Amino acid sequence: LGIPENSRVERSHNRELYFECDDLDAFACAIDADQTVEKLHPVKEYPWKQRVLRIYDPDHHIIEIGESMPMIFQRLSAQGYSVEETASITQHPVAFVRASLEART
Repeated sequence: LGIPENSRVERSHNRELYFECDDLDAFACAIDADQTVEKLHPVKEYPWKQRVLRIYDPDHHIIEIGESMPMIFQRLSAQGYSVEETASITQHPVAFVRASLEART
């Protein structure tokens, strides 16, 4: 998870709320601007190209905010990846990637 080992003593880290957003960069900027939000780590990218960040809520529950898969498909397409390459990288069916990209145009 990328959670500092020493923080596990104070917090259980056994539950996590997960949300998706379409503009993770804007969300991360808003989080960075708010000094009251405790961040577990900056934006990180998984091998399947999904980018996420984790923060604590005021009660120290973990909240993960990640890019939606359609946004990942769109980002990879904009970077020049083909539908087939995107499907392979993200481990999603070609038809799903194609339909998601078409729905966004």
